[in-house]
Amino acid sequence: MDFEPWWLIFVPILFALGWIAARVDIRQMLSETRALPDSYFKGLNFLLNEEPDRAIDAFVEVAKLDPETTELHFALGSLFRRRGEMERAIRVHQSLLSRADLPLADREHAQHEIAQDFLKAGMLDRAEQAFEIVQETRFAIPAVRALIRIYESEHDWPKAIDAVKRLRALVDEPVPQLVHYECERAQAAMAAKPPDMDLANTALDAADNAARALNRKGVGQASEARIAMLRANLAKLNQHPERERAYLESVLSTAPEYAGLVAAKLLELYRAAGRQAEGLALLRDHYSRYPELDLFNVVFRELRNQSGYTPAWAFAREALRAHPSLLGLDRLLEAELASGDAAAPPGAPQGADLSLLRSLIHKHTQRLDRYACRVCGFQARHFYWQCPGCNSWETYEPRRLEELK
Repeated sequence: MDFEPWWLIFVPILFALGWIAARVDIRQMLSETRALPDSYFKGLNFLLNEEPDRAIDAFVEVAKLDPETTELHFALGSLFRRRGEMERAIRVHQSLLSRADLPLADREHAQHEIAQDFLKAGMLDRAEQAFEIVQETRFAIPAVRALIRIYESEHDWPKAIDAVKRLRALVDEPVPQLVHYECERAQAAMAAKPPDMDLANTALDAADNAARALNRKGVGQASEARIAMLRANLAKLNQHPERERAYLESVLSTAPEYAGLVAAKLLELYRAAGRQAEGLALLRDHYSRYPELDLFNVVFRELRNQSGYTPAWAFAREALRAHPSLLGLDRLLEAELASGDAAAPPGAPQGADLSLLRSLIHKHTQRLDRYACRVCGFQARHFYWQCPGCNSWETYEPRRLEELK
């Protein structure tokens, strides 16, 4: 196609149109800038000067002057919630929800935000209702997660289990706490008056299924240990001591690190059956492969009862030489003083010497005789499946503080 000279007329026209468009954009920008309240720029200046309190006051003033600033309302509400000013955060989000002209997407967002406000404020009933409303929106996943936390804090295990199932329908990820929810349900059924054996057994079967699903994904063995311990409790209620012993023995193979939690009860069952020597041999063999302080204490005490002073202290010396422990020494001194045996071999420490030695050691071991959460560090004398400090599950190692150092 040939070039026509008259086409050059369009060049200055195009430049003129571009210049006009640029002028219109600049004027519009300047007009919008002039329309912003002075408080907006004051708030920005306070933020830049790291004065958040004064910045918030300025932005609140902007929100009052221009109620259409939806995003600013959301930002203010989040700021108030992070600062712990829950009443102000709730008011901000309620003011958004009261607007009849609020778009649906913004209304859903505001509903989710106010649900988070209620949750942080500890208003669990209102938080639950608010999260239920947004379950069919784009906030479904965080809403269901929040509902799980609410039901867990209320110990409403059936609702927590249903919420986990809803979450699994939305996202494919392991939910380790589901095993413990079923275990809690089984424990509650066994503690009822009278115990609900059928419900407890059904819950433990469900816990087994959940644990197997988790184990296929490489999750730890703590859940299996708890299920076995609860099944042992159920067998005890049904007066089946052999079955109870079998469940406790299974912990030694499926979750060997948790043997210290069941050793004393397991030995008691062997003793009741007149097979205490066999039980001691089993636990002593397990200790040789998985040395652990609570198990050491059980083995030493039973060896002291069955075989006397010399074999028990020979075991203790060998064990403490291989795994030095002040807490272990404190435990065996306590057991020795409790035995009150005056027939100790010549040259062995006598009662008064042992009492003095134990009192000195005990002062230093009290702080070590605790379990600790590996997430928040909360320490407790008793073992918990759920940390009382941060509410995390399976964060307590079945070992005392001294063993973790």
